[in-house]
Amino acid sequence: MAKERPELPGLIKPNITPIEEFQNSVIRPIIKMQHELIIAFFKQNLVKRKVDFSSIKVEKKKSTIKNALQKDISFKKLLLGSILGHFSMDEYTVYLGNSSEYNRRIINIITKRLQDSIPEL
Repeated sequence: MAKERPELPGLIKPNITPIEEFQNSVIRPIIKMQHELIIAFFKQNLVKRKVDFSSIKVEKKKSTIKNALQKDISFKKLLLGSILGHFSMDEYTVYLGNSSEYNRRIINIITKRLQDSIPEL
């Protein structure tokens, strides 16, 4: 099944930095497009780590999500790869110009998205 990047109107505003523009025009649409896959990756990570996510309180769930994306390097790389794999060559070139900042932003967006999607987990 072919996926198409969704349009996210209203994110590109005047007077934003080039990093914010790239984040809002490229990264956010890819993350939205990959939402179901990101959820599946996280569920599998919970199984792998033997975490009973259903039995813990919401605040603990949020911290579990945050910790998984900060401390589990292989999981973090899996998520980054699932986003970077959708870049065009031009987008990848832009990404290379400030990859650590873009990686930080990607992980922050995915963390927030997973925390907002707790009912799906």
